[in-house]
Amino acid sequence: MKITAQMSVDWKCEKNSVLERAWKRWLRDMAMVLEPSGEAPCRLEIGIKKELGTEKYQIQVYPDCIKINAGDELGVIYALLFLSERFLAITPFWFWNDQQFHKAPYVEVPEGEYHSPEYSLRFRGWFINDEVLLDAWGVDQYDTERDLTENEAFEMAMEALLRLGGNMVIPGTDHNSHKYKKLAADMGLWLTHHHAEPLGAKMFARVHPEMTPSYKQYPELFHALWREAIEEQKDYKVVWNIGFRGQGDRPFWADDKTYDTPQKRGALISSLIKKQYDMLCEYMEEPICCTNLYGEVMELYQQGYIDLPENIIYIWADNGYGKMVSRRQGSHNPRVEALPSKPQGKHGIYYHASFYDLQAAFHITMLPNSTEFVEQELTEAMERGVREFLIVNCSNVKPHTYMLDAIARIWGKKMPCYTKMYFPHHSDAVEELYQKYFHAMLSYGPNEDDHAGEQYYHYTMRAVCHGWLAGKLEEPEESLVWLTGRISLREQVEWLKNKAEEALPNLSDYYNDCMLYWKKLTEEMDGVEKSLFEDSLWLQAVIHYKSLCAEKNLCEAFFYCMEGKQQEAFMVIGRAMEELYYVTEAMDGASHGKWTGFYDNDCLTDVKFTIYTLERIMGYIRNLGDGPNGYGWALRCENPDTTHPVVLITNMRNHKKDWELYLFMKNSKKV
Repeated sequence: MKITAQMSVDWKCEKNSVLERAWKRWLRDMAMVLEPSGEAPCRLEIGIKKELGTEKYQIQVYPDCIKINAGDELGVIYALLFLSERFLAITPFWFWNDQQFHKAPYVEVPEGEYHSPEYSLRFRGWFINDEVLLDAWGVDQYDTERDLTENEAFEMAMEALLRLGGNMVIPGTDHNSHKYKKLAADMGLWLTHHHAEPLGAKMFARVHPEMTPSYKQYPELFHALWREAIEEQKDYKVVWNIGFRGQGDRPFWADDKTYDTPQKRGALISSLIKKQYDMLCEYMEEPICCTNLYGEVMELYQQGYIDLPENIIYIWADNGYGKMVSRRQGSHNPRVEALPSKPQGKHGIYYHASFYDLQAAFHITMLPNSTEFVEQELTEAMERGVREFLIVNCSNVKPHTYMLDAIARIWGKKMPCYTKMYFPHHSDAVEELYQKYFHAMLSYGPNEDDHAGEQYYHYTMRAVCHGWLAGKLEEPEESLVWLTGRISLREQVEWLKNKAEEALPNLSDYYNDCMLYWKKLTEEMDGVEKSLFEDSLWLQAVIHYKSLCAEKNLCEAFFYCMEGKQQEAFMVIGRAMEELYYVTEAMDGASHGKWTGFYDNDCLTDVKFTIYTLERIMGYIRNLGDGPNGYGWALRCENPDTTHPVVLITNMRNHKKDWELYLFMKNSKKV
């Protein structure tokens, strides 16, 4: 039969906000793909038959009608999205990858039956975490062709999740998780919670800022917050996160020193998990619950100090870099295996497609470990009994679409190759560049997952600057000890310099491959594919390569300065800053159309802050070498061939600022 822009619907079930939203999405999809025509309206029947089962659907296509029967609301949603993907050709990341549509008067849908797929995990979802780019972007602040509403970025993230077969979400971090909770529920998704927010409750320290956040002192106040959260969400579909961590993303004993042994900490966590579960049972029969064995909690569990109910889902977590071992905490990195030892019970995973740890993580670039590595880790986890739950830190979505697509395939989503969908005319070549990306990443440690995200360069550069300005050259910079061990700052900088020189050839080759291909595609690609290539692979190659070049320059400047060669150090710092200005220009270049301003709030990696930090080092070096009068370097550049220039007046114009002086000296070609 033909699907045209004119379509009527016959509801064979009771409508609600979830089904209304699904229907409006379908009408919007048709409007993007189909033009008005004189064809007679086609008809769609939608009904609920619970006997089909959770999330299941059956689509029957007749000459004059399409009938959808589904086991529940999510089944209806998936059925409509199946039609959208299969016959309207709308891809899961259509919004994020700027898919262009060419309207037709109708599309053909062959007669027959279509059935829902099988997925390997019961709950499949995203955690919209560290969402600083989404949070600051798209709130009617830019005059573009298509203004975004306040919540559209979050809605489009959750729509992409649904299109990938996901059914569960943490709809943001902290305030955003509460702000977008109802939107997530109205989209038919299951809700779950951040591991630091048991039951999705408000943080104690936010509600009672004047009080010490101690459960021992104020148990009733904690109970009240938990009960409030249950009552607020009891009518939603929720996988209830139960547990007890602390105020913010850290353990509670960081604020309450009375819990000074593993036994005390484990005992409190165990008792509060039971308390929260009992509270849930006051409101509902057999609540679905999970608890996060994450970071320090996982270590307590492995040591036998935490007692958990058997009917809850145990959530294991990767270390942030895709490896199923405990995460590094500062310099503490025991790498305890984070997988169930036996398949009995219910198990799930919290996995990172994006990560933030103030060390070597990746937030505006992809996970630096390969899709093959990720598939191996997740496949092994499922073989070890993880069948219930997988939630993926998707962060701000756009920088991570390739990896999010790969993970959805692992949980069972069937679809064409990513590059065939988004680079149909250059699929093989672009896929090859994606795979080269993973092999080009800097390896900073002995483990297979010790590959650097872009935060490695920026946090280590800022750490070097901190130690340098503090003048403690023979002492370790504490924020680098996790990486280099407890050696002096001089030795730490030497370590970083050697690592940069070791990594630069591979990363330089990858950058040049992307550059050459980008030049080729400028002529061959249509505008959409070229723009997507620039905004994804090319941008991330620039971020990695130029940031590493900047780090190498900083290390060289450090040693020039130690040798008393301040002018040389000053110029090398200037080159480091130029590399990072190139990065910010590339990020601005990727912020066009509806994406205007997308990278403005890059506050977690914060390339601009690294530039600012280097500016301070530049000023410090000039102060050492150019002295208090600040005209000597400029004068020598003006008179390079004179050993003792005649100075009747020191300068005829205002002193140059540091960056102006750098450009003047660079352009004089005398330095």
